[in-house]
Amino acid sequence: MKAMILAAGLGTRMRPLTDRCPKPLLPVAGKPLLAHHLERLAAAGIREVVINVSYRAEQIIEALGDGSAFGVAIAWSREETPLETGGGIHRALPLLGESPFLLVNGDIWCDLDPATLPTLDDDLAHLVLVDNPDHHPRGDFHLTPGGRVLDQGAPRLTFAGISLLDPALVADHEPGAFALAPLLRQAMANDRVGGSHHRGAWVDVGTPERLAQLDERLRCLPG
Repeated sequence: MKAMILAAGLGTRMRPLTDRCPKPLLPVAGKPLLAHHLERLAAAGIREVVINVSYRAEQIIEALGDGSAFGVAIAWSREETPLETGGGIHRALPLLGESPFLLVNGDIWCDLDPATLPTLDDDLAHLVLVDNPDHHPRGDFHLTPGGRVLDQGAPRLTFAGISLLDPALVADHEPGAFALAPLLRQAMANDRVGGSHHRGAWVDVGTPERLAQLDERLRCLPG
């Protein structure tokens, strides 16, 4: 299975840190945030990784190269301007192929082992959900006891920024910038989205303060 990491955003919430350094390269425990993703993917046996880039793209490409230093092979999907999540995936489809792939937001950190995720079967997506953090108390979606993800219902959980996707979810959309969320909600309405509740460590690295907290947390881990 291939993976795609979303790394084309402008990082506006992380300013002034991102004025000179793209968010995926911000250091966490001595290495770029993106390097943590690559190492976890390699450990799970995922060797082919697509990364979309736009803001300071050359800086990211120069830092990570072909991915061999991390045990993976990187294919770069360039965007002249950020195409949002849906548009970014659509642009990368020729690199991803027709089989389901793992999608990871570049600005999160999670100890989930991707190898533990189930196959999609007839679903278009499988979303990893986590307990609602303090900065997002209302959550995003409802997870039924049977493992189905719904747009409505309670209790609600937060989307972790990790999912398995069938390329068919976006393949028929017109190219250009578009959000993924409306397509996911339509798939939910058609009962084609499953999910799982990850109860381990997860951080939305969305502000300089949370970046600093994650840095301190990882530096304190043994080994």
